[in-house]
Amino acid sequence: MRNNLAAVKSLCKSAAGLLFESCRKPAMSCLVASCGVLLTPVVANAELAICTTPQRPDCPSALRGSSEQEFTFSRLIFADNQLAIDDLGDRIGYPHWQADCSESEPHFISALQRLTHIDTNTDSQSISLLDDRIFDYPMLYIVEAGFASFSARETDNLKEYLDRGGFLMVDDFHGSYQWEQFTQWIGAVYPDREIVDLPADHEIFSVHFEIDEFIQIPGLRALCLNPGETWELPITKSANVLESNASRQQPRWRAILDDQGRVMVMINWNMDLGDAWEHADMEEYDALYTATAYRLGVNYVIYGMTH
Repeated sequence: MRNNLAAVKSLCKSAAGLLFESCRKPAMSCLVASCGVLLTPVVANAELAICTTPQRPDCPSALRGSSEQEFTFSRLIFADNQLAIDDLGDRIGYPHWQADCSESEPHFISALQRLTHIDTNTDSQSISLLDDRIFDYPMLYIVEAGFASFSARETDNLKEYLDRGGFLMVDDFHGSYQWEQFTQWIGAVYPDREIVDLPADHEIFSVHFEIDEFIQIPGLRALCLNPGETWELPITKSANVLESNASRQQPRWRAILDDQGRVMVMINWNMDLGDAWEHADMEEYDALYTATAYRLGVNYVIYGMTH
């Protein structure tokens, strides 16, 4: 992407090469330059409106019946890892799996409906690995993965889900400590499979949109608590947290592959796609980050549904 305008124009093209027809949905308003929206760089100011908006999620429950649409955005429910929360002082007042669900999913679903021809459910859901209906959905999304913990049964069900063709998108976790917490639970799922860095020319980065620049996509905490930077500072660090801030500064796109090379687990480390989706209509959040986050998310859905 050469600049924000080029990024937005490119993002606005659907699979058929069509442009958005209108800006009627405010969730996508800041993405469509042709609708006269001002694209404003991130402002290094902790008092931005984006930083003072109440963040109390209201997450949907699992669908009561089967979805008639081919894709339903499905957020994974998990129990918090209290040790990780205590070590990083990350007491947010609600379970970590709920982060950003009130706005993140509706924004992304709106984009998916506009940018693709996928028959997408307008409603999202939150679902547990103990619910056998997970096998009805091609992709699961987990946020705040560094604070997750799973029972043995949940671990077994996740392995079966992935072995049977499911796709897990991992988002919004930061630094070497949270990486270690993540590898503990994902390592229980696949103790013999290596986590690999995906090359820039991997199919997942071009299956729909061509990702031509790999940038760190900041979350709200980076913008508000570490102004001028795109990486998140921890709230606190206990003696158990042996990490440098440098471990939070470089984004990584990693994966776990099956025996045929299919990406089963797509890992977005040191970035927060969900926040970029959520804040797409706030001028304080740079459209460059939002455009990239939507492109990646759409690619992940299409890849997960076709591989």
